Amino acid sequence: MKRYLVLEDGQIYTGEAFGDLGNQIGELVFSTGMSGYQQSISDQSYNGEILMFTNPLIGNYGVNDKDLESLKPTTKGVVVTQLARKTTHFEMTQDLDEYCKSHQIPGIKGVDTRAITKHIREKGAMKAAILNDISDVSINDIKTATNENPLIPTSATKEAYPAPSDGPRVVVVDFGLKYSILRELAKRNFDVIVVPPTTSYSEIMKYGPKGVMLTNGPGDPSDVTEATLEMIRKVEKEVPMFGICMGHQLFALANGATTFKMKFGHRGFNHAVRTLENGKINFTSQNHGYAVERNSVYNTDLEVSHEEINDETVEGLVHTKYPAFSLQFHPDAAPGPHDADYIFDEFKELIQRNQKENLFNA
Repeated sequence: MKRYLVLEDGQIYTGEAFGDLGNQIGELVFSTGMSGYQQSISDQSYNGEILMFTNPLIGNYGVNDKDLESLKPTTKGVVVTQLARKTTHFEMTQDLDEYCKSHQIPGIKGVDTRAITKHIREKGAMKAAILNDISDVSINDIKTATNENPLIPTSATKEAYPAPSDGPRVVVVDFGLKYSILRELAKRNFDVIVVPPTTSYSEIMKYGPKGVMLTNGPGDPSDVTEATLEMIRKVEKEVPMFGICMGHQLFALANGATTFKMKFGHRGFNHAVRTLENGKINFTSQNHGYAVERNSVYNTDLEVSHEEINDETVEGLVHTKYPAFSLQFHPDAAPGPHDADYIFDEFKELIQRNQKENLFNA
C-alpha cells in the first residue's frame, strides 16, 4: 500500500505503509542512532513528533518488553528507509510493524531518510504529515496543525507512585520520564517516589526527600507554568536537585535563564560533550529540540558546566549557591553510550555529603 510523507514546505516523498493505517501530523525530527529504535519510539520526549531514522535498516531485532521506555508511546509516526523483512531476537515479543499497529502509530518505509534529513538540516525543523492519499490533507492543514498544548500532561503520571528501597529517598518529578532513569536510581538503591509535574513544593517536602530529580519530557519548556518554576526555586534551597533534559531546561528557567528552539535539535547517541571543569569528553545520548540560551546564564546564579563540542550549546548547569545541577543529555542513555552514567553516582554522593555536612548552611 502506497503512503506519502508530506512536509509543510511542499516536499512530497512516496513510500509504503506499515504500522497503523491512519493519517497523522506532527513535527518531523530525525535520530542518527544506529540502534535503539524501540527505546526511542517509546520515549515520551517524542510526544507529538514524527520520528525518522537515518540508519537505513530498522526493525531487525524486533521489540521486547524489557527495553521499553514507557508503556504507552506518544510518538506520532515513524519513518524508515528499510523495514527489516525478518526479525530475530531471543527476547522479542513483537516485530516493529506489530508494535506500531498495537499503539496506533503510522509508519512509512521506502523513502530516503538521509536525503530528507539533509533537507531538514538545511531548512530547519518543520511539520509533516504521513498520509494514505495526498488529497487527505492540505499544506495549510499541516502548517496550522497543533499538538495538545502543553504536551507534558499527556506524557507524565497523574498519580504519585513509589519504587521503594532502603536507601535515601528521592522524589522524581515526572515531566515524561524514561524508565531508564528509574533503573539507574534503582541500581543505586534510592527509595524513589514518582510524582506528577503539578506537585507543589509543600507536597514534595511532605515525602521527606533527601534529593529531588526533574526528568525529561516533551515540548516547549516555556509552556510549563510559573507554579512549577516556583516549586523548583523553593526545592533547590532545601535538598540536592538534579535535572535531566526537560528538567535541565526548567532548572534554567526557574533561575532566570532563557531557552530557545533549535534549528533541528539533537537526537541520537553520538553527541560529544565536554566537561568544562576538567576537559573530559563523553559521548552522550540526546533527544531535545530546545536548548538553554548561553548568554542568558551569565547574569544568574548558574554556571555552565558542560557544552556540546560541535555547536557549543549548553549541556550542563550548576548552581553557585545550592547543591543543584542539571544536564541536557541523558546520562541514563537507553539507548546509547554509558560514558556519563557516573553522574548518578555523583548525585548520590552529593546527597550523602549533604546529610553529613548540611551543605545549605555551609
